[in-house]
Parts: sequence; C-alpha cells; structure tokens
Amino acid sequence: MTQKEKLQAGELYRVDEELAGELSHAKRLCETYNATPRDDKEKRRTIMHALLGRHGENFNIESNVWFDYGYNTEVGENFYVNHDCVFLDTNKLIFGDNVYIAPQCGFYTAGHPLDAALRREELEFAKPITVGSDVWFGGGVKVLPGVTIGSNVVIGAGAVVVHDIPSNSVAVGNPARVIKKLPAPRSS
Repeated sequence: MTQKEKLQAGELYRVDEELAGELSHAKRLCETYNATPRDDKEKRRTIMHALLGRHGENFNIESNVWFDYGYNTEVGENFYVNHDCVFLDTNKLIFGDNVYIAPQCGFYTAGHPLDAALRREELEFAKPITVGSDVWFGGGVKVLPGVTIGSNVVIGAGAVVVHDIPSNSVAVGNPARVIKKLPAPRSS
C-alpha cells in the first residue's frame, strides 16, 4: 500500500516524495492566489478551479487562504471564506451549500498520534471532515479530524469542534457543545 493509499484509508502514513510534491504544488497555487489582487476575479477563479477538487459556480474565498492539497476539498454553491483561513485537507473536506466561514477558521483533517515514538517516526493520520448545508462558522473556529457537522448549524466564534454536531443546532465552546436547537429552515 502506498503512503497516499494509507492516508486516504485513515491509517498512519508518512509524507513521501509523491505527497511532498502534491503539497508543494498546492502551496504554490495558494501563494499565487494570495498575491493576486482581489479585483482580478478571473485569475483568482482560475487558480481555485485548478486547486479545488469540486466546487459550485458561486463561491468566494478571501486571501490569505491555505490548503494542503486542494483536490481533497469540495465546496457547494454559495460558499464564502473570509480572511486568514486554513484547510488542512489531507483527507476529504466536504462542504455543502450556503456555508459561510468567518476569519481565522481552521479545518484540520490531519492529526498526529498520541504516542511520542510514532510522532518521532514522522507518522501522521488524516480523517475526513464533512459539513452540511446552511452552516455558519464564527471567527476563529477550529474543526478537528473525523468530525461531521449537520445542516442548519451555527458554530460560535472560538469553538473547537472535536465531536459531531447534529443538524439544526447552535454549538459553542471548547470543546464545542450544542447549547440550542434551531427550527428546521424554511424553504425559499
């Protein structure tokens, strides 16, 4: 099994030459995107088309933004990312429609073993993150590996999401916990 196959299976893996090359490619695209003026919408869109795995037609991603691989991130329609966000998309990172992300948020599919000996061997793991539709992330939210967030959810500013969050809820805190249920959204 290759290191990339181990990564995709959620097993411990090590960054090899293939993965290092893919990381470098994505980082170069991010550097170019972040250096491109905001009003050069065509160039910015072209870069995101080359970077993202799947995307809707209507999305807006502010600078500065960082992806590990890019191709593991899938975004739906009406996707908005404010400034200074990080997407460690080592494994799948999937967002539904109408997702709004405030500044300085992080979505981390990558993690490291608790065992120090394994960390010294430069082993890591990656678990997918899935986010439903109609989700709003307040400023500074962090979402950790393996989390699923339902639809019609608000994650309060500064929350650290370590467990799944059900649909139709508001979650806050560290670790994030549901503090309020929301009514199902009205159809438009």
